Amino acid sequence: MTNKTIKKEESHLFLEAIGKVNPIKSDKHALIPTQKPKPYPKKNNQQIVDKFTLEQIEPVDALHAEDTLSYTAPGLQKNVLKKMRRGHYGLDAELDLHGLTSAEAKRELIKFLHFCEQDGCRCVHIIHGKGYRSENNLPVLKNDLNVWLRQHQEVQAFCSTAQKDGGAGAVFVLLRLTDKYGDQEDT
Repeated sequence: MTNKTIKKEESHLFLEAIGKVNPIKSDKHALIPTQKPKPYPKKNNQQIVDKFTLEQIEPVDALHAEDTLSYTAPGLQKNVLKKMRRGHYGLDAELDLHGLTSAEAKRELIKFLHFCEQDGCRCVHIIHGKGYRSENNLPVLKNDLNVWLRQHQEVQAFCSTAQKDGGAGAVFVLLRLTDKYGDQEDT
């Protein structure tokens, strides 16, 4: 880049257009903020409680790939499953357990149900797959989920979904309303 020579007339026009200019005494600016920033609350390391504490009273038969699941807790009306299949409750969350081992699936299910309870979810969708690639065509996750959901304190009912939602490879789960919504029972 070359230096352009400025004519005296141009310099005079420039100073006339700018007006009176005061020279800067210092070009350094203090970077110290005038106010301290607001403190952020520390995140609580929430302990996820394992609520699989209910005893299994009756034995659960092993299910095959195309078998459907259904369960209602004692004291719940029979038409709850029908309402769930029809979408009466609406879905609040979804979990996909495809490709996980039994131990990984249980960990994910515990976390998922915990956060659903915290968020006030009422009806959730859990995809477990049909288990076509399992040994002896006995689906592992489907049978595990059938037992685990029956043992969970917050699960009131569950059933296999309609074909468009996964059929025999997924379930709708109805959870107990949490205390923050009052003691409302859906009977």
